[in-house]
Amino acid sequence: MKVTVIGSGEMGRGIALVFAQFGNEVNLDDSIPEALEKAKKYISDNIAKMTEKGILKQSEGDDIKKRIAYVSNLEDAVKDSDLVVEAVPEIVELKQNIFATLDKVCRRDAILATNTSNIKISEISKDVKHKDRVLGLHFFNPANRMKLVEVIRSEDTADEYFEKAVKISESIGKTPVRVLRDSPGFIVNRINAPDMLFFCQVIDRNVEKPEELDAYAKGQGLPMGPYELMDFVGLDTVAHSLDYYAKTISDEYNKCTSIRKLVADGKMGKKTGKGFYDWSTGKAAIPKAEPSEKITIMDIFAIEINEAVKLIEEQVALPDEIETAVKLGLNRPFGPMSVAKSFTNAELKKMLENISKTYGLNIFKPAKSIEAGKLKEIISVRSFAAPSKKKEEKTSEVTSVPQGEKKYSSLILEKRSNYVARILLNHPKHNLINSDLLNDLESAIKEIWDDKEIRVVIITGSGETFSAGAELTQFIPGLFDFVEYTRKGERIFKLLQEIPKIVIAEIKGLALGGGFELSLSADIRVSTPEAQVAFPEVTIGLLPAWSGSQRLAKLIGSSRASYIILTGKRITGEEAKSLGIVSELFPKASIDEETIQFAEALANGVSPIAAALSKRLINRGADIAFDSGLEMESMAAGVLYGTEDLKEGISAMLQKRKPNFQGK
Repeated sequence: MKVTVIGSGEMGRGIALVFAQFGNEVNLDDSIPEALEKAKKYISDNIAKMTEKGILKQSEGDDIKKRIAYVSNLEDAVKDSDLVVEAVPEIVELKQNIFATLDKVCRRDAILATNTSNIKISEISKDVKHKDRVLGLHFFNPANRMKLVEVIRSEDTADEYFEKAVKISESIGKTPVRVLRDSPGFIVNRINAPDMLFFCQVIDRNVEKPEELDAYAKGQGLPMGPYELMDFVGLDTVAHSLDYYAKTISDEYNKCTSIRKLVADGKMGKKTGKGFYDWSTGKAAIPKAEPSEKITIMDIFAIEINEAVKLIEEQVALPDEIETAVKLGLNRPFGPMSVAKSFTNAELKKMLENISKTYGLNIFKPAKSIEAGKLKEIISVRSFAAPSKKKEEKTSEVTSVPQGEKKYSSLILEKRSNYVARILLNHPKHNLINSDLLNDLESAIKEIWDDKEIRVVIITGSGETFSAGAELTQFIPGLFDFVEYTRKGERIFKLLQEIPKIVIAEIKGLALGGGFELSLSADIRVSTPEAQVAFPEVTIGLLPAWSGSQRLAKLIGSSRASYIILTGKRITGEEAKSLGIVSELFPKASIDEETIQFAEALANGVSPIAAALSKRLINRGADIAFDSGLEMESMAAGVLYGTEDLKEGISAMLQKRKPNFQGK
């Protein structure tokens, strides 16, 4: 694909580099020769660093350089391009002039994209005749490393070009999110807009000092505090954004004096060496301070959730897209939709009303859905009824896919032949377990509970890892909520233990923490020799809380369990077999196939009724008196004595053939 990037500044040169890295021919256009030279050095330096780190081979780096041409004539740069990405400063008139020119000189089928971070696409394409091919491709800084791209359509953008832009973004290793309606700031910057106003108000009113609130934010796990981040981005950029939002969203965005004063004094943050902090060394010199006690993370989350709800109400983006955009765009472990699930509507409404009253701004008032008590409904929306949109938006609902599979948001349920089903954890990276995966697992278990066509269930991870444990970055608001979260995991793992079918856990790669606990809920565990299992919880201040402390001790004895749990030490699959945790070892290259063969042999060679009752006796036997266990055993044997399967089993044995059990 031939790509032209217009503007060789910080964003433009990064965008050019990423397109070239993925095999595209790139023209980097700029009317200022010095800017092109600076961009060329930046790209060369980045390629050199990637080569030094072993990310690229020398020959690959050389090829990337060859794929980038530095051009200072716009018409020559774009005439044969399949895609043009404009990345000039956020000046509306400048962008409008460029797009009016592009419309005349580019091929009719070329996609014309703007990297604007705030300005509406329809405003930029005002003087374009063929508006159907104009859209937004908003990369995040640094463009060659940040995964997120907001793909933005205006009311004139054709589905054909919009979907093609989504696929192009995926082809260069990015995660695209669909912005379905043209709106100032799109997703990430729109949600960040009231944050900026709030933080400015905090300083304007002397509520807290920047270093106090930044100390609090970092203490909550955020990589940067808000004032350090605004300095890093550029206070002039922040001020321009507030000005634009004042014109397009609400004039209340004009009510910010401290940031505008700093900009007027030439203090724009890192780029000028001073802003809220001193950046003369290249890093923010943040004075030591006690964390804020007046502003809490919940205040910030409430403001962000409120704005996210407005985006859904306006049909700008779906909840899942908003969640992904904020996580990737702001480099956070979770987004506003995850946090919203921890609030009741009444709690959120009250917080927003208090913030609005305290700062005297309507922008912080509850959105319509929150005001109406419909928070849960609005954040559960999975599609917008709009005839011009294709039904390709991501959802967390179950969707049918070919070959007897059912795909959930974070796992795949395969109903295979020969009475075998396989549950594949499918949650990159490392199949970490979170609340959504637990919900999917519960649904999958319940779906196959009474299915007579399934006798053996394999549970494993897609890819090379079983599961590296719980997703510890998931937002859980309080102590009692965490207690309930652990109980939820225990309850769902117990469902797997009690399902009236044989469950095999196929361990490969890593089975750590919650992943190890999940495997212990199975009846049989198989593993590769080199797989690693462990309970690392005590090394980070936790303990195995999804039944691991109980299951492991019952399986291998308290002494061995104590050693594994209290040291957090990893053991291999081979060591796990010697301890009695694992029953079979299969080679890494063939474990998927051999586990399926093992499961099929069990499914066709074992009476499903006998297996279900035996499993029940084993599970209950450890919890009751010995004599009671014997009584249960005799009753179960009596039930089996009257089954057709017993007659078939005896006949097959006498006739020296394989049994054909019917589960009757």
